[in-house]
Amino acid sequence: MNSQRLPNNIPEYLEHLRRSLAGADPALIQDALYDAEEYLRSELAENPGKSEAEVIAAVASSYGAPEEVADIYRDTEEKVQTALRAPPPPPRASMIGRFFGVAADPRAYASLFYMVLALATGIFYFVWVVAGFSVSLGLSVTVVGIPLLILFFGSVRILSLVEGRLVEVMLGERMPRRPLYTARGRSLLQRIGDMFTDPRTWSTLLYFLLMLPLGIFYFTIAVTLLAMSLSLLFSPLALLPGVHLNMWMFGIDVPAEAPWLLPLLSVVGVALLFATLHVARGIGRLHGVMAKHLLVKTAQYA
Repeated sequence: MNSQRLPNNIPEYLEHLRRSLAGADPALIQDALYDAEEYLRSELAENPGKSEAEVIAAVASSYGAPEEVADIYRDTEEKVQTALRAPPPPPRASMIGRFFGVAADPRAYASLFYMVLALATGIFYFVWVVAGFSVSLGLSVTVVGIPLLILFFGSVRILSLVEGRLVEVMLGERMPRRPLYTARGRSLLQRIGDMFTDPRTWSTLLYFLLMLPLGIFYFTIAVTLLAMSLSLLFSPLALLPGVHLNMWMFGIDVPAEAPWLLPLLSVVGVALLFATLHVARGIGRLHGVMAKHLLVKTAQYA
C-alpha cells in the first residue's frame, strides 16, 4: 500500500494519476484516466451509502493508489507493445541490403494499404464533417439545432477513435483505445462546454478535412508507383510469342524497336517496387505523427 495520502474524491484521484503518468504517451494517459474513472464510478454506484473518499480507500488495496496504477499501466504498456510489435527485420550492414530489406518489414505493406484506403476514408471524413457541421450549424437557430450540433461533435469523437485504430494497426503509432476522458463529475452543461472549447475537437475536425487532399495524394502516389513498377517488372513478357504489349519510351516502341531494353527495364521495375515500399513506410510514419498530434489530447484534468 502506498504510504502517501489517498485522494478524497474521484477528480482528485484522476489528477494524481495524471501527474503520476507525466511523460507517458498521451494515448496511454487518456486510456488510463478513462479506465480509472469507469472503475471508481462503478464502485461508487455499487456502494451508494459510502462517500467517494470511503470508496477510494476501500478499492485502494485492489485497484491501487494513483502512483501504483500508473506503474502498472507503464509496465503493461511496455509488455503489450513488445508483444504486438512485429519482429524487426535482421540488420543490414550494406546500403543495398537496407534497400532491399524493406521487403521483410510488414509495416511497409500495411502503410501502402493505408495509402490506398485513405482515399475512401478521406472522402467519408470530409463529407461527414462538411455536411454535418454545415447542417447542424445552419439549424442552430432552431430548437433541434443545438442538440444536433452536440451529436455531431460526439460523432466526430467516435470517428477519431475509429481512425485511431486504423492508424495504430496499420502505421504502428500508439493511439487511444478508450474514449476521451471527460471529467464526468462536472455538470452536463460544463462537459458540453468543454467539448466545444477543447482544442482537440477542432484539431480533429481539421484532421478529417485534411484527409481528403491527403487521401487523394496518398492514393495517387501508391497507385502510380505500383503501376509503373509492375509494368516495368513484367515488361519482358512482351518477348513471349503471341504476347503483344505496347510500351513507348521517348517515342520508341520498346518491344518492337528495342527489345534488348526490356530486361533492363525489368530490373528498374524491381528497384522501383522496393523504392515504393520505402516511400510508403516513410509516409506512414509521417502520417502517424500527424495523427497523434491532431487526434490525441494531452490528458489534463480541468
